[in-house]
Order: sequence, then structure tokens, then C-alpha cells
Amino acid sequence: QVQLVESGGGSVRTGGSLKLTCAASGSAARLMSKCMSWFRQVSGKEREGVGHIFITDSKMYYADAAKGRFTISQDNAPNNGNKMVFLQMNNLMPEDTAMYYCAAGPICPIAHMAPGDFGYWGQGTQVTVST
Repeated sequence: QVQLVESGGGSVRTGGSLKLTCAASGSAARLMSKCMSWFRQVSGKEREGVGHIFITDSKMYYADAAKGRFTISQDNAPNNGNKMVFLQMNNLMPEDTAMYYCAAGPICPIAHMAPGDFGYWGQGTQVTVST
């Protein structure tokens, strides 16, 4: 099993920053969470990919909406199944308001991302950006 717990959401004004954290754990996490990703979803809309990172080599992919403002990183601990990844979000805009989800899988999709690529999900953390 893999458990993912997100934290760090909140409310900020336009132009502000937030840093989200996703903590992985579980008996299968070392193998099944080698690719850790971030998605977001506005109520009533489809879940949208933000970006992902391959834990082994830190190779990252960003969706167009995230490029230039969002940065994904990981902690320095070895991959023993308790990795943490981060989503640093800068210059936030009202359209970034969404529930942000962490998701994980054994491999990263190449040059794209979709919810079906990931088998493990956290409960989400709300980000609200006001004017």
C-alpha cells in the first residue's frame, strides 16, 4: 500500500506564494511512488496535471499552466518509501484556485501526464487565491 498526505494549502492574495508538501509512506511506497506528481481540480471540472518528478533522477515535467511559476522538488532523504516532494507555487493567480492532489506511480509518463497514469492519490489540499 501507498499513502500520500498533502499539506501546505491555504488562502493567499494574488501574487503570493505557497509551498505544498506531499509525504509518501506505506509498505509499497519505495517501488510504487518513484514518480510523484501534482494535479489540481476545480469543482465541476476535470482534474488537471501540474507536473511530476521521477525520484530516481529528479527528472521533472511541467504542464504548460505551471511552467515558470511552479517548481517541483524532493527532499534529500534516500528513497526508503518515505519520500517527500514539494510544489513551490509563486506569483499565484485566482485561476490557480483549486484542490491540489499528490499522486504517485512506479514510473513517470513521458512528456505528458493524466490522472490514469497514477494509481495512488492523496486526499488533497485546498489552495485559494483571492484578488
